[in-house]
Amino acid sequence: MKRKLILLFVAALVVAGSADARHSGTRAPTPSRVAGIPALQDQVLAAINDLRRANGLGELTLNPALSLAAVGHSQSMALHGYFAHDGWNGSPFWKRIRPNYRPQAGNRWGVAENLVWSSPVLSADEAIQMWMDSPPHRKNLLTPGWREVGIGAVRALGAPGVYRGLDVTILTADFGVR
Repeated sequence: MKRKLILLFVAALVVAGSADARHSGTRAPTPSRVAGIPALQDQVLAAINDLRRANGLGELTLNPALSLAAVGHSQSMALHGYFAHDGWNGSPFWKRIRPNYRPQAGNRWGVAENLVWSSPVLSADEAIQMWMDSPPHRKNLLTPGWREVGIGAVRALGAPGVYRGLDVTILTADFGVR
């Protein structure tokens, strides 16, 4: 419960101050190390599909383009010390995803995104539970129309900015249909 309150508080601070941090013209110090966590990515995919099956929904297929966008965003947040759906340059998340996850002729196109961070470690079950406790994130997990997902998990040691020098795990899940 304490972790949820801290994360919600941090999310509120980020919403209030992330634009200033991203556009102040000063670059945030970089953490000592940012590394991908492929095992967590696999576990989150399995947990999402378990949840969807339990709710009578189809499984999501891992999409390389969505995964590239998700990993890139998690890395950017870790390196620049912000936590937001918008990119470091302030662009909306869908503009970050669209160049590699292009609409296909005759098909509808849509994307959504879930984010979470924790210090120092985060399990797939914890991430799913935090998302399920948030109505917009829950909706993304349980939207029947999504067909694909990309997952990006990184661990940053001494993460700057909103992470206050902590060792953190940052997770991005990008959902899509095309």
